[in-house]
Formats: sequence, C-alpha cells, structure tokens
Amino acid sequence: MTNKLTIAGRKLAWRQNILSIVVVLFCSLVTYFIWGLAHAQSTLVAGVVTIIPNIVFAHKAFKYAGAKSSKLVVDSFFSGVKLKMVLTALLFALAFKFLVLLPIPFFSMFCLVMVLPLLRPFIWKH
Repeated sequence: MTNKLTIAGRKLAWRQNILSIVVVLFCSLVTYFIWGLAHAQSTLVAGVVTIIPNIVFAHKAFKYAGAKSSKLVVDSFFSGVKLKMVLTALLFALAFKFLVLLPIPFFSMFCLVMVLPLLRPFIWKH
C-alpha cells in the first residue's frame, strides 16, 4: 500500500526523470547528426550513467512520508543518497572500463543532466 503523502514527491521525481530522459535522447540525436556516432554514444552513455541512479534515488527517497514516520523518511533519504553515489561511481567505472567514450561529450551531458533539476522550473512550470 502506498502512502498518500508520497504521491506528490513521486510524481515530481518521475517528471524530473522523464524530462532527463527526453533531454538525453534529444541531445544524443542532435549530437549524432552533427558529430557522428562516437559522440552520440558518449552522450547517451552519460545520460544512462546519470539517470539510472536518479531513478533508484527517487524510488528510495519517496518511500515514506508523514510525521509518524519522520525517522524512516530521513533514513530512506540518506540511504537513497548513498546508493545513488555508489551506483553512479560503479556505472562510471563500468562505462570507462568497457566502452570507448569521448570525454568532452560524456562529461558535458553528465553535467547537463546533473544541472537539469535546477533548470526545471524554467522549462516546466507545473
């Protein structure tokens, strides 16, 4: 059973994740047509490395809500942050170990997706 107080937070997190996915796919497509497959692959992999931990964090952080479960809210948030950091580091290591990536498109897309939550109010008003 889902806590009704978590619905708003989950909805906001999913909107943010959907926006990130759309931006990554759009930028990868534009990059493919301008610079080619290697650049587009690097931008797409950076998006995956960033978005997967964000989805895991959103699922973990918005599990509990309410005054009675305030300790659970804080614990799930901090465990979500820890899991996100570990998963990001792991995906970074796997991406650079097994794929040939171009650093400039990779880190540009990574930074864009990381900054996207700050830009979301200007892009998406609701």
